[in-house]
Amino acid sequence: MNAEVSPAANLLPLIIYFGAILLITAMMLGGAYLLGQRHRAQAADEPFESGIVPTGDVHIRFSVHFYLIAIFFVIFDMETVFLFAWSVAVKQAGWMGFFEALIFIGILIATLIYLAAIGALDWRTRRQRHDAPVNRP
Repeated sequence: MNAEVSPAANLLPLIIYFGAILLITAMMLGGAYLLGQRHRAQAADEPFESGIVPTGDVHIRFSVHFYLIAIFFVIFDMETVFLFAWSVAVKQAGWMGFFEALIFIGILIATLIYLAAIGALDWRTRRQRHDAPVNRP
């Protein structure tokens, strides 16, 4: 038997795999095209939102606070994923891993304090902050 295997023989399973993917994709798209409904109603091209006919302009201006809160959520959510991964391997990490996690949590707390101090978590407008009564003891 020949000990040398040609490079094309190694690629044959990969070529068959990609061919099967292309064939299945073509069958799914072609089947949906052939079996799909073909009717044109007057309301077919109108937007539809949970059974409610839309009214008004779709271009609504949102405050930048919505985007800031979304970014903060994504950042702190990813950090909780890191802490979860650490908690799974806490025995293998040992005391050094524990202190590293404490430093990580300390940085998170410092970040939250900083965000609160600069007012990034305050949803009030500038006018609402100015008009708010000052609570003095």
